Amino acid sequence: MAKFEDLAERVDRLVLRHQELKRTSALISQQLVTVTNERDSLRSRLAAARARIDALLARLPGETTTTGDEPAAR
Repeated sequence: MAKFEDLAERVDRLVLRHQELKRTSALISQQLVTVTNERDSLRSRLAAARARIDALLARLPGETTTTGDEPAAR
C-alpha cells in the first residue's frame, strides 16, 4: 500500500506543479503582450521624432561645411 500512497503523493505534487506552471505561463504571456505594445508605441514615437527632425533639417539653409583645410568664410 505504501507504493500506491507514494504514487498518489507524487501525482498530487505533479498536478500542483502543473497548475503553478500554467499560472506562470499566463503571467508571462500577459507580460509579453504588454512589452510588445510598449515596443510598438516606442517605435511609433521614434518614427514621428525622426520625421520631425528630418523636417527641421530640410528647413535649414544650404550646407556650408569646412574641412579644416580651407579657411572658414567670414
